[in-house]
Amino acid sequence: MTTAKDIMHSGAHWIPAHETLDRAAQMMRDHKVGALPVSAEGEQDRMVGIITDRDIVIKCVAAGHDPSAVTAGELCDGTPRWIESTADVNAVLDEMQSHRIRRLPVIENKKLIGMISEADLALHLSDEQVAGWAERVYSRT
Repeated sequence: MTTAKDIMHSGAHWIPAHETLDRAAQMMRDHKVGALPVSAEGEQDRMVGIITDRDIVIKCVAAGHDPSAVTAGELCDGTPRWIESTADVNAVLDEMQSHRIRRLPVIENKKLIGMISEADLALHLSDEQVAGWAERVYSRT
């Protein structure tokens, strides 16, 4: 059985909710990622959301806000989603499809150990699985 841990990329990095979006963008650049889980104030291991490079551009910059004045915590909305490291790949696909998300944090013993992105799916799954996932995540219905 292939698990979430088998297909994730390890070394995911948190950003504290109080950090500004310009700092988040710098972290994304430095770590070559497009998303960062956001940790609760004073609780490094509790996720309150996830921010993406697109969120920063659309919800902050394009809206006329200053990324050095808006925090990661202010940008988070919705319920954060994640998956246990032992979850089967089908559970990963179901979670991402049902919530129409493109990145999924992987948790083990209540700690962030990695992320699963579209690229990880493409590397580890069959063409049919990736096509089915993309159809459900990207469809407008």
